[in-house]
Amino acid sequence: MKKIGVIGAGSWGTTLANLLAKKGQEVTLWAHEADGVLEMKKTRVNSLYLPGIKLSPHLCFTGDLEEAVSGKELILAVTPSQVTRAVLGRALPHISESAVIVNASKGIEVETLLTMSQVCAQILPPSMLGKYCVLSGPTFAREVAQEMPTAIVAAAADKRVSLTVQETFSTGYFRVYTNSDVIGVELGGSIKNVISIAAGISDGLGLGHNTRAALITRGLAEMARLGAAMGSQPSTFAGLAGMGDLVLTCTGDLSRNRTVGMKLGQGMRLGVILGEMRMVAEGVKTTQSAYNLARRLNVDMPITEKVHQILYEDKPARHAVMELMSRDLKSEET
Repeated sequence: MKKIGVIGAGSWGTTLANLLAKKGQEVTLWAHEADGVLEMKKTRVNSLYLPGIKLSPHLCFTGDLEEAVSGKELILAVTPSQVTRAVLGRALPHISESAVIVNASKGIEVETLLTMSQVCAQILPPSMLGKYCVLSGPTFAREVAQEMPTAIVAAAADKRVSLTVQETFSTGYFRVYTNSDVIGVELGGSIKNVISIAAGISDGLGLGHNTRAALITRGLAEMARLGAAMGSQPSTFAGLAGMGDLVLTCTGDLSRNRTVGMKLGQGMRLGVILGEMRMVAEGVKTTQSAYNLARRLNVDMPITEKVHQILYEDKPARHAVMELMSRDLKSEET
């Protein structure tokens, strides 16, 4: 049994905390909203983010960040990527230097264009950097909460850390693979949300399965190009954190980012769409950071560029599709 602190009680944080508690780990889940803490203590349900799922009687809840992380052997951060720096920074003085830090957030920081491991490299002391691990892959929280068979990746520079995370999280329905390509796994989990918005736009426009398949395939090429520029392994993008997560997010009805894209394709304004959503669609912010990162590194990412124009420059979705199709002809190998 490990003492584990989970930071973030959205759908994914609640699901992973519940998985660990059901497995027999000693888990404390921190929620930002005081009302959510009270509800979960009283009813054992997170009705806002994971309605209908009964939570383990062994799972503990708190609104006190210090209480959530103090004395814990493993810290799981599942906050929106744009606030990870601030929230983890607040928690850091209370985290043991021997604790393993696992990040399950997917995104690239807008202001710095850093992945979450790069953010942690700036805020964690050197003694803790070697204990960082990213958890990513094709997962819808509700399906995991319902114990549907799922596979995911734990990536760490130190093999011992990824093996610890693999052993801690694996169950009969939740299979964890290890990987050493931290940046590649993080990029896969981030860029797939951008491509998912594009796939949703295509579906919202009624463009059919051919178009969606092309977007997924060429989106994977963009992901791999950016990964190559940042030193990632090509094989990572053919795996669970790359192709696996990309296919799920671009095709599944539970995908928040695809839902945003579909509504854009149907003519709704972005502000209205986001105003109707309680949960965060990471791809909206990640589109901005991915677009700027690609420009900084001189990486060709035309789908990302068009999604950026639709989200932030009010380009009509149909015009963006036409421009993608009329680009200069080229080899698939480039």
